[in-house]
Amino acid sequence: MSLAPDLTESIARARGDLRMGVPVVLCDARGGAALVLAAETLDAQRLADVQALGGAPVLAITARRAATLKARAYDGDLARVRLPAEARLSWVLAVADPADDLRVPMKGPLVSERGGDAGLHRLALRLVKSARLLPAAVLLDLPDGAGFATRHGLTMLAASAAAPHLAEASPMHPVVSARLPLAVSEAGRLHVFRPEDGGEEHYAVEIGQPRRDAPVLARLHSACFTGDLLGSLKCDCGPQLRGALAQMGAEGAGVLLYLNQEGRGIGLANKMRAYSLQDQGFDTVEANHRLGFEDDERDFRIGADILRRMGFSAVRLLTNNPAKIAMMAQNGIDVVERVPLRLGENPHNHAYLATKAAKSGHLL
Repeated sequence: MSLAPDLTESIARARGDLRMGVPVVLCDARGGAALVLAAETLDAQRLADVQALGGAPVLAITARRAATLKARAYDGDLARVRLPAEARLSWVLAVADPADDLRVPMKGPLVSERGGDAGLHRLALRLVKSARLLPAAVLLDLPDGAGFATRHGLTMLAASAAAPHLAEASPMHPVVSARLPLAVSEAGRLHVFRPEDGGEEHYAVEIGQPRRDAPVLARLHSACFTGDLLGSLKCDCGPQLRGALAQMGAEGAGVLLYLNQEGRGIGLANKMRAYSLQDQGFDTVEANHRLGFEDDERDFRIGADILRRMGFSAVRLLTNNPAKIAMMAQNGIDVVERVPLRLGENPHNHAYLATKAAKSGHLL
């Protein structure tokens, strides 16, 4: 018998550590190891402690962020930027966070490492992203990763096991469901699903009693706190949510998946950072890139998994996003019809919707 955490639990613990500003240790199969700290939650004392260990710490940033900073991304999808010997916390945060890019555009000269293996740096960025933090991490090579982790009580992950695990979609498991009368239909039911990896729960709103042997009217709706709850005019999410439920209510059956992937999968804090950049004149895609993210970081495999677990194999999908259709098809859900959902345009989000159409392929 062992009460020690398994791989999934250790990764969840590592995410929590990074969000709290606690370092983790990553090890590779060849004996290499690195101390990892999330740039966003790093404090001055821990940075000084890392520098006191000696060696040559680097700040790993994505290629998207590197392009903004004109830093060389020799590793393709990321850059390993050397920390100057005199670097302080303000320098790390200025490279990681684009908030002051226009006010202080010159961050360098930034010198990127080239040669050697960037596998642990790649894993560190994936782990920090999955913790909904800015995609930037300070890494320091360690001669004895396991010993260092033991001495300091740090979570340690083996890259050979953790990397493929992080690339997979965590299986979803039903937790509970209960009747939920709604304004659009008194025959409503809410299902709660929980992933194995300790991440956010996701929900399915079932209207009526949709047949499992026929295509169901369905929507994959990504959570939008500002639009769904506050009525934000910067997006069309709130009207789309209510419009989709109303259409299901009118037809008497449907299922709306409410996926906790705020801000296209970057989290609410980073979404607000993107909004701040939009106020500086960048469009929604440019803002994501300046933060170091891709256009869309969501994982629609979650939606396919929930639909399958509810017994659905074919859908009439309420969407304007072709990527959702492609992802459903790749994961065993047959999209027999795309049902347009054009709602919520106003003077405040006209440019946002135009960008989604021009740069993200939305059918508007």
